[in-house]
Amino acid sequence: MTPAGCWRIIGLFKNVVRRRVYLRCPVVSGQAWLCRPFGSCLVTGFEDTIFALSSGRGRCGVAVVRVSGPDAARALRALTSLKRAPNPRTALLRNITHPTSQELLDRGLVLWFPGPRSFTGEDSAEFHIHGGPAVINGVLQALGSLPGLRPAEAGEFTRRAFHAGKLDLTEVEGLGDLIHAETEAQRRQALRQMAGDLGRLYNDWSQQLKHCLAHLEAFIDFSEDELIEDGVLNQVDIAASKLQVEIQKHLSDERRGERLRNGVQMVIAGSTNVGKSSLFNLLCQRPAAIVSPIPGTTRDVVETPLDIGGFPVLLSDTAGLRETDDFVEQEGVQRALKRVEVADLTLVVLDSTQLPQEPQMVPDFLKDYLNNVLPKETDQDHMPQHLLILNKSDLLPNEHLSIIRKALSDVLPVAPVSILSCSTREGLADFLKVLQERVKTMCADPLVGSPSLTQTRHRTNLQKSVEALSQYHKYRDVDLALAAEGLRLGLSCLGRITGKIGTEEILDVIFRDFCIGK
Repeated sequence: MTPAGCWRIIGLFKNVVRRRVYLRCPVVSGQAWLCRPFGSCLVTGFEDTIFALSSGRGRCGVAVVRVSGPDAARALRALTSLKRAPNPRTALLRNITHPTSQELLDRGLVLWFPGPRSFTGEDSAEFHIHGGPAVINGVLQALGSLPGLRPAEAGEFTRRAFHAGKLDLTEVEGLGDLIHAETEAQRRQALRQMAGDLGRLYNDWSQQLKHCLAHLEAFIDFSEDELIEDGVLNQVDIAASKLQVEIQKHLSDERRGERLRNGVQMVIAGSTNVGKSSLFNLLCQRPAAIVSPIPGTTRDVVETPLDIGGFPVLLSDTAGLRETDDFVEQEGVQRALKRVEVADLTLVVLDSTQLPQEPQMVPDFLKDYLNNVLPKETDQDHMPQHLLILNKSDLLPNEHLSIIRKALSDVLPVAPVSILSCSTREGLADFLKVLQERVKTMCADPLVGSPSLTQTRHRTNLQKSVEALSQYHKYRDVDLALAAEGLRLGLSCLGRITGKIGTEEILDVIFRDFCIGK
């Protein structure tokens, strides 16, 4: 390499440093950090050893106590009288004793996981003991008596796994979602995210953006020396535009992943005495709300979580909508209207005996009723859906029901209609089928297609990344330095999602793709 080439590379390094692409090193108590050049951080190790009960609390057949850190092997030997650690990942039946008094605490299985081939990347040990509270407390107290060991904080094992590079932030969140999953669909989505599908998608976008930024940086610093091939900027333009479209498409998912993670917000609304609470109890399969012929019985919002076809739903019963002089009922009506405004799905209930006798008037009557219940102004980013339920069908003659069905089939109203009777349960099966299909459509199958974003922070950073790519296109023909800053901001936003932010990788791409100095 010529001396001029050396100075060009030094200039490039100064240029990157001048633009201040740094990752701030976290300051965490009890952790040792080693900082590489250009701000990337590498954890060298944790000074203390942690332990905790990894299985659930309460009486159970088997409980698992986990130990992780540099003194894990010493803790294992101290409680089992082993002279050396057992074979890795092999269960060994041993007496578990107190290290000071040598009192027998239990007889159980012990396992040894030497780092880095462990969940946390550190030396780890597990004690599989009987799940009685006295046994668990005895083992935990014995571990706490050893110097250098302390109880783990909430999520600390997973945090160490993240710092060791075992999991990225999306996989950590997937693990947390799996622990809290209550329905089959939530479990499938959490497993897919924990397997790294979402992280791989974001990392792939980061790699594309790194290439764009590396090529643009090289063009800025070396284009005058004719060391860069023609058409590099055009390639960056095409790649950045394609990436922006992909991210925007990913964002336009109607919040399916977030709905599946948090539950579909479903609200029962309508006038007084139309059977809202009866429908609520029917879906809950228990008398969760008071049912009374007196109008205005329900004054507050009553909630209950449901599992509908494997999808999570938070169902709310609300006060009947009407004009009233009762101050308490007025507050209930206001709460009902607010809940309808934020609902993902509103079940609008109507007393079918209130329908007009003339078939041609039924569709307009239903439209007016829906306009009185549903919000008139809707945020474009939040388009609530609704189902119309004609209750008390058992109070109508069969001839009248036939006329209503024909009228609805001839002129379709603004919402799908289900005719049922909460009293006799006639039509309930058809309604539940429609409801399940609607909830499934709103959440989508988590195993089909590309993975859905599941966290609000994902959406926020992706939106910022799209804005940063727009900045690149805005300044592309004005100032390449500002355009490059747009790409850098976009890359930083993607890195915040997975927890991977650095500039050494950009330099690696530069040196790999461009033979600078030849």
